[in-house]
Amino acid sequence: MSADNSAKTRRGEKGNSVFKNKLCLLVLVLLFLVSCGGSQIHVMSGKTMGTIYTVKVVGDYFDANGLSEERLESMLDAELIHLNKLMSTYDETSELSRFNQADISQMFPVSPELLEVLDMSGMIYEQSNGAFDVTVGPLVNLWGFGPVPSRDIVPTDEEIASAMDRTGFELLKVGNGTLGKKADIYVDLSAIAKGYAVDRLAKILESENITNYLVEVGGELRASGRNDRDTAWTVAIEKPDSLSRSVFRVIELKTMSMATSGDYRNYFESNGNRYSHTIDPRTGWPVRHSVVSVTVIAPSAALADGYATAIDVMGLEEGLKLAEAQNLAVLVIIKTEDGFEEKSSSAFDTYIDADIDEASDRLAGEATAEVQDEADKI
Repeated sequence: MSADNSAKTRRGEKGNSVFKNKLCLLVLVLLFLVSCGGSQIHVMSGKTMGTIYTVKVVGDYFDANGLSEERLESMLDAELIHLNKLMSTYDETSELSRFNQADISQMFPVSPELLEVLDMSGMIYEQSNGAFDVTVGPLVNLWGFGPVPSRDIVPTDEEIASAMDRTGFELLKVGNGTLGKKADIYVDLSAIAKGYAVDRLAKILESENITNYLVEVGGELRASGRNDRDTAWTVAIEKPDSLSRSVFRVIELKTMSMATSGDYRNYFESNGNRYSHTIDPRTGWPVRHSVVSVTVIAPSAALADGYATAIDVMGLEEGLKLAEAQNLAVLVIIKTEDGFEEKSSSAFDTYIDADIDEASDRLAGEATAEVQDEADKI
């Protein structure tokens, strides 16, 4: 089956980078609204992984032991460049790209960082019964959501079957500092790499004894300590509406990480059907359920990132079973005939605070107005 001339696309440059940038904007606008005041705040930002990153440090940590804001920013930039050279699928010379291009018979030497991410990925793969699978690359590329330019064409059953023959975490061979493959697989770490980058930047900050900070990469974030008003960092979960930008819920994040996965701005339409960028590796097809957004709060941003994708693939019932089994704080937003409805895991109850809910409407309204103004400039 092929797409007709009426095919519609909602994609960002390089897959979902524009969506991620605007999600970052929403988070950061809200942070500005709720954390301006009191203590000195230092903001560092730049481009990475097809999106943007922002680091906020609160307090007078600089000029102590020779640490300057410029030196810290240089350290953060260097780490992001390093990780990109390891895990990017857009850079043909990255470690991951070279592994993907390597011969099947070859055991390829890889970095400890790549093996660490694959170890976490393998754990989530097992726990999610294959819903989270970093070898989904052949299917992502086939459906036009990878680094190869989109074709907006629904693949044939034969093409999907062929791609699934090259999909499955069990096709990876992990050795002592090496990685191999049992088939011509294509590893894509986009569902966990940004969260991992957040964790790595947080480690750099903590190695310099910085305890009050917020790190955000492409919408995945970690908050530690207090903001410049000497309160917990307050962040937003976006309303999953492809036609407008607004805040769905406001929460306090206390020395934890948060990641959100959703398919409401990255899809294509063909012959009246909508095809999400979220591919279920167990079927080879884009997901077709009512879940439009999944937010996970966890100690590690990488794990929050991976679990958010897994639950987004699994759907409401199966996904919340995973959340309960792993004691994950999860908020799932589903699309209904009347709008949106939220469902959450038991562990998320601690983030549903009456005082925060009272302020949520006011903050959401202010952030929504700001983000709509700024989104027009992108």
